[in-house]
Formats: sequence, C-alpha cells, structure tokens
Amino acid sequence: MKHKKLVSVIVPVFNEIENIDPLLERLDPVSDRLAERYDFEYVFIDDGSDDGSFELLAKRATENRRIRVLSFSRNFGFQRAIITGLLECRGDAAIQIDADLQDPPEMFVEFLEQWEAGNDVVYGVRRGRREGRLENFSRRAFYRVINALSEDHLPPDAGDFRLVSRRVIEALDEVDDYHPYLRGTIASFGFSQTGVEYDRSARERGESKLRWRKMVSLGADGILHHSVLPLRIAMWVGIVMIFAMLAGIGIYVYGKTVINDELPPGLATTVVLIMTSIILNALFLAIIGAYVGRIYQQVKRRPFTIVADRVGYEPVSESASSADEPVKDPPEAGIQSGAEPAG
Repeated sequence: MKHKKLVSVIVPVFNEIENIDPLLERLDPVSDRLAERYDFEYVFIDDGSDDGSFELLAKRATENRRIRVLSFSRNFGFQRAIITGLLECRGDAAIQIDADLQDPPEMFVEFLEQWEAGNDVVYGVRRGRREGRLENFSRRAFYRVINALSEDHLPPDAGDFRLVSRRVIEALDEVDDYHPYLRGTIASFGFSQTGVEYDRSARERGESKLRWRKMVSLGADGILHHSVLPLRIAMWVGIVMIFAMLAGIGIYVYGKTVINDELPPGLATTVVLIMTSIILNALFLAIIGAYVGRIYQQVKRRPFTIVADRVGYEPVSESASSADEPVKDPPEAGIQSGAEPAG
C-alpha cells in the first residue's frame, strides 16, 4: 500500500465556541474527499479562551480521531498560537486556517496541488473581502507600506491562510523571536512560494478578536521586524537638522559681525527652533525605544508559550521530563509545556 502523506490543519482558537462545530462540518468533507492520498490531523490551539472553547474541543476530540488540542495557560497571542501549532504538528505539510470560516477549507485541494508541484509555501491572496471600506483600504495600504520598507519581498494582500511544507516548519523551529511576524519570517526563508486567489467571506458567527489596537500592534511588529529604515530616517533627519541649525547660527553671526545691523531679538524663531528640537528628540527617542524594548524582551528569554493541557496526544514516556519540572533550557523557539517540551 502506498504511504499516504499527513497534512496538519492548524487552527488557532480564542473564544470561538460558536464556530468550532461549523468548522468541523466543513473540514471533514474536504478531508474525506482527499482521504485516498492524504491523512489529516486537526491541531487546535486554544489561546486562553474563557467561553468553553477548550471543553468543546476536548469533547469533539473523543469523537473525531483527527482532532488534537493544545490549550495555553493564558492568552499569548495569535501569531504565537500559529507558530506553536506548526512546531507541534506531525504533518508533511501544514495548512493554517482561522476558526471563523472566512477562509474556505475547500481551497485545501488547490493548496495541496501547488505543494505537490514543488512549492514549499502556498498562500491565499485575498482578491476581495466583505469588510468595511476603511478597513479594506487600511489593510491594503499596510501590505504595500511594509513591502516597501522590508528588505524581504512580502506578498501583498496575503494573510495567514497558507500551506507550508515540513522544510519551512523545520526552518521556523530555528527562529528565536519574541515578537514574531510569521508572514515576513516565512517570506525571508526564500523557499519557493506561490499564491492562490480567492474571495474572503464575511464572519457569520461571533466577533473578530483582531481589534484596531491589536492590528496596529501587529503592523508595528511587521515593520520593526523587517526593517531598520525608521532608525535610518531618524539618523538622516537628525543630520539634516544639525546642518540646518549650523546654517541658522552662521546667518545670525554673519548679521551681527559683518552686516552690523540691529537684529530683532528673534523670540519667535528661538521658540520654533526649541519646539522643533523637542519634537524631533521625542520622535527619535520613541523610535529608538521601540527597538530597545524589543531587544530587552528578547534577551529576557521568557517562555514563548506555555501549553497547560493536551488532548489527543500520546502519553509522555517515563524517561521524559516530569510535568512538575519546568523546562530549564527550552528549544530555540522558546515553547514550554506543562507536559513535555514542544518543538
């Protein structure tokens, strides 16, 4: 019998109890349709839900052999949930999809075809999305701004609906970044990739957890992760301001010594220059502080995520570390678990 490849479906979950059963109702037919060539596992990562999502997933795992569940000790964030799921999965390839069904599971067929054709990364390109005009415009603008700033090519209009091969997952396991920006990290690896266009659906149940504050934070992570251009801008503007100030001093000195004219006190000019200096100093300190803050959090070496519960996993062997003992030297990605080290 020909060996079938295993495909892992990575699903981050945060208070999505209304979408779990509808998602499974869409996933199972796709998995059954491809069952002659592929085996499937569904890796759900509960990111500190408090609406009963984990309890429902644990129950469904007893009914569906494909389901495996990881539950965090608290909310660690969307990007970290995805990375933890990727590092915990066993598949030859992994497909990440949100629980809200805005991205269609039926596209797995085309994703897998592109993977079999030799692509290590297959991402969904949002041709259209049923959201507000302001949100659509801001997203499109962000994708293009970050691509212009980044030293790596980031595909525009592509979110986190993607397939990655085992080679990508192994490379991701070597990354040690406390502020991950997964799209950019995967793009920076340089593996062969291709996009598949689709129309994104509207959310039918529940509310989006990616509020404006989190979107701005994610955008900042993307820019700071992939570009030192803000620091370079601060440096060059600072240099320009130095020459401008020197030129201003020279003009005043020339007027006093050569022209020998009675110059006005120049209170307004002085105030403007002082305020400009204060504003620029505050701006540049904020930029530098953002980078220094990331360095500080990186060197603290705190756990990337902590898995508190597991469902659908084999029991830990006696030779493995005790569940009561913390992992003192975590792997590169920094994931820790109350049951066994992840990775």
